[in-house]
Amino acid sequence: MRLRKKIVLAYSGGLDTSIILKWLQKNYKSEIIAYTADIGQKINKKKILRNAKLLGVKKVIIENLKDIFVKEYVYPMIRAHALYEGVYLLGTSIARPLIAKRQIAVAKKYKAYAVSHGSTGKGNDQVRFELGYYYFGPKIKIIAPWRIWKLKSRTDLIKYAKKNNIPIPKDKKGAPPFSVDDNLFHTSTEGKILENPKNAAPEFIFQRTISAEKAPNKSSIILIGFKNGDPVSINGKKLSPGNLLEKLNIIAGKNGIGRVDLVENRFIGIKSRGVYETPGGTLLMNAHRAIESVTLDKETMHKKDKIMPKYAELIYNGYWYSKTRFKLQKIVDLKRNKVNGSVKLKLYKGNITVLSRQTKSNAYSMKKVSFEENKTFNKSNIERFINFHKKNLKK
Repeated sequence: MRLRKKIVLAYSGGLDTSIILKWLQKNYKSEIIAYTADIGQKINKKKILRNAKLLGVKKVIIENLKDIFVKEYVYPMIRAHALYEGVYLLGTSIARPLIAKRQIAVAKKYKAYAVSHGSTGKGNDQVRFELGYYYFGPKIKIIAPWRIWKLKSRTDLIKYAKKNNIPIPKDKKGAPPFSVDDNLFHTSTEGKILENPKNAAPEFIFQRTISAEKAPNKSSIILIGFKNGDPVSINGKKLSPGNLLEKLNIIAGKNGIGRVDLVENRFIGIKSRGVYETPGGTLLMNAHRAIESVTLDKETMHKKDKIMPKYAELIYNGYWYSKTRFKLQKIVDLKRNKVNGSVKLKLYKGNITVLSRQTKSNAYSMKKVSFEENKTFNKSNIERFINFHKKNLKK
């Protein structure tokens, strides 16, 4: 009997989404289309296809979105210098809007009546996915298994998997794995002993960075070129957005750069501890600030800094497609055409040092800042400037 109803599931091929796939089949009597967005995560296409086929899936879609992800989602965020709660580079948050957009596109193409995701009922991703679904497909039904099924914990998941002959992966310690999310921009690790903030993160959980102690004793020098506010080259070689970030990840990771251990305030109202690795993104954030320092005026830079916390919070909360985020992006990008040049960085055992900034911009004037006598800066105006601000102290 051919099933007429279709559901598009955001499918990774891992434990959680394999269980969800089986659960959807049992409870909704629909054909499941397994959709995987390749945004640079560690992906085994053969495994995804094999696991989906073993569960009876006839349609599996794996879409390469790496360049789109970096160019249209990561780069705008880098231009805004977005950091949630001062440290988190939003690696998970920024991936969900793109996946949701493409998932809805697939649902429309194959006339599916519903979409589904594997986000837990306590996490932020359920909000991020579903706001994206609503923006692009307000009439398409959303199925969120974690909020409606009887499986309440990871232990229940393991039992369900065993009962339904779904393979259970093992981490390096031989136990059920940590909760890991990765893409070209970052890797996040949560759960197990990390849930107690007094426990230090074990070294074996880190996947794309080595510790500063084990980093090379010799520094690495790297030159990042920028055009219209976005990185376009490494050491003079032009690269696609995906390839550029991938190369930066390797260079930064081997120098122990990009680790963050954070207890964050989730949108839904609880605190959560996560360990994040964003090696290439950390380099880009430092380099972009450096190139802006010699290309943008003070007012523009300070306006960007002022709106950044709100911009970052919108992304964290799943509001990438909101009118407010679009409005703030226009402010961020108002003078991006002036942000051109290159930045040279020195990387050494977890540290980043800016060595030089080169640009044809006239925002920085060597004549004005020189300690040598010159006629380009009128020092007699300084006294009037100070007297004016003395009056402001009493306002």
